[in-house]
Amino acid sequence: MLDCKPADTPMVVNHGLQILEQAESVNQTQYQKLVRKLIYLSHTRPDIAYAVGVVSRFMHKPQKHHLEVVYRILRYLKGTSGKGVIYEKHGNLDLHAFTDADWGADRDGRKSTSGYFTLIGGNLVSWKGKLQKVVAMSSAEAEFRGIAKGITEVLWLRKLLTELRYAPRKSCKLYCDNMAAIRISENPVQHDRTKHVEIDRHFIRDHLDGKVISLPFVRSEDQLADILTKAVTMQAFERALSKLGVVNPTTQLEGEC
Repeated sequence: MLDCKPADTPMVVNHGLQILEQAESVNQTQYQKLVRKLIYLSHTRPDIAYAVGVVSRFMHKPQKHHLEVVYRILRYLKGTSGKGVIYEKHGNLDLHAFTDADWGADRDGRKSTSGYFTLIGGNLVSWKGKLQKVVAMSSAEAEFRGIAKGITEVLWLRKLLTELRYAPRKSCKLYCDNMAAIRISENPVQHDRTKHVEIDRHFIRDHLDGKVISLPFVRSEDQLADILTKAVTMQAFERALSKLGVVNPTTQLEGEC
């Protein structure tokens, strides 16, 4: 891998990664060892979080095309070894989040992937992308479950800030790009189509009524959490990372000279 060509992104768009019946198997121990190291690294590199989450789904039965994606992540890391999360002073400690979901993209079980980014004072502090446990019946339902997970993280951060004597004075904005999910969250009337997600619906509704959170709409092209739920183009990928403060400080300083 020392002489490999760096990759522009961790994963190609529309990768469709899955287990294939006739595909060649690879050494499971080697695969698991590589992926575990990438999981550890993803705790400080949100730009590889989605890709690492995908390849970790095949730890039990790794195949050659799965390993090739792992190698692509390594090639991406080779070209971005100086990249990291930059923290800057913006004069406030406002808490907000971006939450998104990709409906039924998992080829093996048609489960959805949801993810969130949380920021304090404009600085990225936590992120997570994860395959949902059950199959969602619609994109709104997938987004709905993603919102609930994002709120859980926001509540924990609010509690932490309060203990540090920086209690948030206004509601936290959770940006969502699915109007149907927002309408269901804000509607106090139960519908038959939402009965199976009633716990999440009441959880979200309680915190909306309590002014703990708000759910402003954001356009899909401005949804930063998109890169936690799917592989995107290099342009969209770099644009989101720049807004999140995930950059190469050396390159940034050189550009200012």
